[in-house]
Amino acid sequence: MNSILKIKNLKKIYHTKKSETLAVSDFSYNLKENEFVSIVGPSGCGKSTILSILSGSLEKSEGSIAKKDSITFGYMLQDDCLFDFRTILENCLLGLEINRKCTKENKEYVISLLEKYGLKDFMDSYPKNLSGGMRQRVALIRTLALKPDILLLDEPFCALDYQSRLKVSEDVLKILRMEKKSAIMVTHNLEEALTMSDTVIVLSSRPSHIKNIYKLDFDKNLSALEKKKTDAFLDYYNLIWKDIDSHV
Repeated sequence: MNSILKIKNLKKIYHTKKSETLAVSDFSYNLKENEFVSIVGPSGCGKSTILSILSGSLEKSEGSIAKKDSITFGYMLQDDCLFDFRTILENCLLGLEINRKCTKENKEYVISLLEKYGLKDFMDSYPKNLSGGMRQRVALIRTLALKPDILLLDEPFCALDYQSRLKVSEDVLKILRMEKKSAIMVTHNLEEALTMSDTVIVLSSRPSHIKNIYKLDFDKNLSALEKKKTDAFLDYYNLIWKDIDSHV
């Protein structure tokens, strides 16, 4: 399978007038087509910094990022950031409007996504009428509206309760698989990383480097709940948790 993104020796140093802080000392990874990667590690180790660099909202200090052809990114934040005064359809079209790409064809594409993922009947409703899980689906469709090749997900389910989180994470994974998207997700939730990902990257504490990369071997037909009941899930969980907890 071809690599669509090659990250090599990425480094980030934060500068102030009095000092400098090395946040990410070395990060390298080649992302494949349709691959879902989760990045986990101790709090404050620079996980979100890596996403910000990839999205272009933060400058790297050293290293290289090579994209295949005209690969584009879509960034899904922790908060759904829906505007209460805009309808669901209007919220989904926001990125297209900002980028001056709100053509008839693109609008029809967004409507088709809303229909495909059970939100067509809510197009003219407002965010206050939607559950937390439905709002996350709207946020994802808004991100997909610009047809990005790689989704960057920064703790996208952290505001949801456990039951909603489990359901919405499955919904999001299903949508990404159906739309044939690659994704890089930052999460503190190890269960979430294991049930959604093809690959889990474990970072050390700051200044972070890659401690281990785990290629997960689950049956792709299993649901999140079914994966959690397997012996492999427990084995992966224990191994990765030891990596995170060692703080090296």
